[in-house]
Order: sequence, then C-alpha cells, then structure tokens
Amino acid sequence: MVTVEEIKQYLRIDFSEDDGLLGILISSAEELCASVCRISTEEYLALSDDNARTAVLYAVAYLYEHREEADHHQLTLDLRSLLFGMRKEGF
Repeated sequence: MVTVEEIKQYLRIDFSEDDGLLGILISSAEELCASVCRISTEEYLALSDDNARTAVLYAVAYLYEHREEADHHQLTLDLRSLLFGMRKEGF
C-alpha cells in the first residue's frame, strides 16, 4: 500500500540509513490499521481507499517520530477516527 520511498518523501527523509526501520514500521502500521478496521491485513492491503492509505502514512509517521515515547493507545484512537467508515461492526 505504501512503499519506503513514498514514506521517505512524506517524512522528508533524504538518507537511507533508516530504510530498514521504515519497512518494519510500514508493516506494523498496515497490521495496526487492519486490526482497527477488524479485517485481515490482506483485505486491508487490497483496499483502494484514500483514507486507508492516509491512515498508514499517519501511523508510520507517528511511530517514526515518536520512537521512544509513542502513546499506542492514542495512536489507536486516532486511527479509529480516520478509519471509522471502514471499520466492521464488533460482536
């Protein structure tokens, strides 16, 4: 859904030392967004929705910029707001 090059442009990173970290953060963000939507990661990656893509960009940026003091609860709440329209009903 989002490549390392796209996230580097989004974050305005012009060096390659963090490429591995960014790849890991992209995978984590995709899984987190899928979890918030209550769908599988494969289903999430198949979405062609701009909000889904924006949520991944936001999550990666948050995780990258707050590596040491990330508030994962707040991040999840923010993603719920972004992905509210795609979120499947609970039990």
